[in-house]
Amino acid sequence: MQQSAVPELAHAQARPIHWLATATAVACVVALSSVAQPGSATAAQSTPETRTASAPAAPPSTAGVHFPLDCGPVKAVVAARAGADLDGDGRPETIAVVHCDAPMGTPPDGVYVLTRSADRAAPRVIATLVDPGERLTVTGLAVHARAVSATLLGYSSDAVPSCCPDTKTPATWQWNGKAFLRSTPAGAHSV
Repeated sequence: MQQSAVPELAHAQARPIHWLATATAVACVVALSSVAQPGSATAAQSTPETRTASAPAAPPSTAGVHFPLDCGPVKAVVAARAGADLDGDGRPETIAVVHCDAPMGTPPDGVYVLTRSADRAAPRVIATLVDPGERLTVTGLAVHARAVSATLLGYSSDAVPSCCPDTKTPATWQWNGKAFLRSTPAGAHSV
């Protein structure tokens, strides 16, 4: 074992007196911390009105909504959804891709915008972006900068079987203050 080159550090070896001093110091800190408690909190509890004003509202739920979709004996299924404040009024809307729960085939999708008005608790459909009568399948639903985007899979003719869409078109919808306007990038229609 090599001796320390620095004689001043010779006192750095722990002796029982050092352990006793450390234990006493720790006991004093613990005792003082249990005596010195912080003051009581003075912040007021928030009321429900305060919470709704400061917290962003949740988009409306799709549960229990009657979609303008005739499914006959089967029920409507929400395949995808997204929420955002599309019209800038401070209340978020829900965009829902809905189709009939058909046991066979590829049922067409409908895309609907839901809102919940201040005077009604139940959400309601305010716009149809894609009507199921168009025979489209909707994929890639997204919302960016208050614009709804999706890819529409369709058919070039009535002869194309419903299992196998043969066209693919990107589409975007934007609120103009009165209605949702659909735009398709030039040259985006592909087969």
